[in-house]
Formats: sequence, structure tokens, C-alpha cells
Amino acid sequence: MNIGILNAGGDCPGLNAVIEGAVGAATSRGWKVIGFYDGFEGLLSTPDNERWKELTPENCLNIRSMGGTILGTVNKGNFTVKSGVGGRMQIADDVLARSKATVERLGLKALIVVGGDGSQTIGNELRAIGLPIVGVPKTIDNDLGATDYTFGFWTAVSVVSDNLDRLRTTADSHKRMMVVEVMGRHAGWIALYGGIAGGADVILIPEIEFKLEEIVKKVELLKALGQREIIIVVSEGAKIGGKLLTLDEETKGEVRLGGIASFLSTKLETLTGIETRYCVLGHVQRGGSPIAFDRVLGVRCGAKAIELIEQGKFGETVALHRNDMVSMPIEEAVRTLHLVDGESQLVSEAKEIGISFGDDTAYPF
Repeated sequence: MNIGILNAGGDCPGLNAVIEGAVGAATSRGWKVIGFYDGFEGLLSTPDNERWKELTPENCLNIRSMGGTILGTVNKGNFTVKSGVGGRMQIADDVLARSKATVERLGLKALIVVGGDGSQTIGNELRAIGLPIVGVPKTIDNDLGATDYTFGFWTAVSVVSDNLDRLRTTADSHKRMMVVEVMGRHAGWIALYGGIAGGADVILIPEIEFKLEEIVKKVELLKALGQREIIIVVSEGAKIGGKLLTLDEETKGEVRLGGIASFLSTKLETLTGIETRYCVLGHVQRGGSPIAFDRVLGVRCGAKAIELIEQGKFGETVALHRNDMVSMPIEEAVRTLHLVDGESQLVSEAKEIGISFGDDTAYPF
């Protein structure tokens, strides 16, 4: 049996682990795996311009440790389905038809789509025209409700924590305040876990409304206690006065969030008189080798996708639930975002050890 695999959207640590897991599990069943280059764009292959390669255990050996993806990926192009925050567009009929023709020409009995909510939505559109789709959730943001954790998330958290350690030493040397912007879009998981691990004094996330005056109170309290450096972690999707800051206007695709660290650093320096710098960690959170957890999770996701194909469970996506690999319908998986609960035990524990979220909760110190 011939099957295909592609990864779409932004890159993510662990993508190659998924590929290696899928290829290994498929080969053990005697199946052939076709890997499409550059996400869904690879489905637009023609006999004169093939955009795929056969994947084997030999050419995928130990790629689980590599960052990025050997197949390449795009988050723009002919299959873009999002416009702005929550907006939707239809994929052109001819693009869908060409994709179906490629799958049929190559004799593929299934197609694994590795991607986030947008990519899984595209997968559903392909399924609607008769293609046998199995999904694998992918995002460092950890914002998909289908699964307990997404591969790549813990690598991103590790990167944030490591960089906070480094920024703390330079902030301490100069008695500065550092405002560090991290990824996550509309979910604050990276900021929350990375901030706690890296010893942030203030963590600002989209799910908890913050006030500048509350941040100033926390900063002044720490300075009064003799602390030389102040570390503030802010998620790119945290709102100012209920509004998102973006790097550009609406585009064909997701809006690019960003700019909040720059805004806050200027405001807080004015309000506190403390020399302040900002740092946008950006794509370092998505690059480099995945940590061990994400390698294991990626391999498991790939192997589980093959199992779903074997069972004929098309239109479903792989999910991690209490350390077991399970599945659920793609429609259900992308229906809701997995967001931080501002009243959760983790947030409460963070507050108990002195971390401010910029709300009006009193701090023990």
C-alpha cells in the first residue's frame, strides 16, 4: 500500500521525529511512504515537476534528533485558509482538484497531514472531496484542545527558560528591567511554563487581563527588597486595553502578532524610572533540535497515525491523553483552543511563589 505524508504551517521541533515514526511503522507493514515537499504545495505536483520523494528507513535514519523538517514547509501559498484573526477563505476548486489528481495518480490510499488548526482545517477540506486524511497535531503553542501536549512545545519552553537565565545575568549586571516577548499566539502556555522555569518576576498572558499599575507595584516592591534585576515575560498575544498588537495589517494568512515587548518596555521605563530593555525571542523557539520528550512524542504520533490508517479511521487526528496515544475526529480537535485557565492550580501556585500576572491579586512578597 502507498501512503503520503506532509507537514504544513510553521516549522516545529519534532517534525522529523513524526516522519521517522511514520516511516518506520509503515515499513514494518510493508507499505511505501511518499513525502511531499513544502506542505500542501507538494500536492500540486505534475509529472514534469514532481514535488515529493520516497521515504525509507534508510533516508530517515535518526532524523528524530534534527530540527526543522526534511520535507520543508510553508504557511502561505495556494492553500491559505485564514485571513486575520478567525477569518476564513475557501480553497480554489482547481487547487483541490489538482491535489486529488496527484493523490490518485500516485496511488495513495491515505495522506497524513501534520499541522496545526489551520492545516487540519485544510485536511478536512481535502477529506470533503474524497481524500483519506489522518491528522497529526503540530504547534509549539500547545493550543490544540485535542491533545494534552503538542510536540515542540516543551522544546520551546526549554529555549525560553535557557534564555531567561542568560538575560537575568546581564540585567543583574546593569540593574536593568528586561521585557521578554515569547510566542504562543492567543494561548499563554509558553510564557507561563517558560516564565516559571526561568524565574520570571512577572508573566503576562492573553488569558489574564493585566494593568500597567499592577506591574509597576510589583516592580517597586522588588526594588524595595533590594532586587537588582527584573524579568518580565510577555506572550505575543497578550492584549493592551483589550487590543492585540500586530506587526502588519491583515494578510493572506494569519496576522503576525508582535510588538508588545517594545511597547511595555517604553511604558514601564517611563513609569518606574528603571532602565529597561526588551528582547523578542522569535524563531529561536521554533528552531534547533527537539528535546527528548518531543522526540519521543513525535515518533509516537507518527506510529499512531499509521495505526489509524490500518484501522481505516480517516478524518481523525492523533492525540495524547494521559500518556496514551488516542484519536478523535479532526472537526472536534480544531473546534476549540486549549487556553490557560486563569484560575488554574498552576497559576495559583505561581502567584503563591511571588510571580505577578499584572492583575490585582496580592503577592506574598
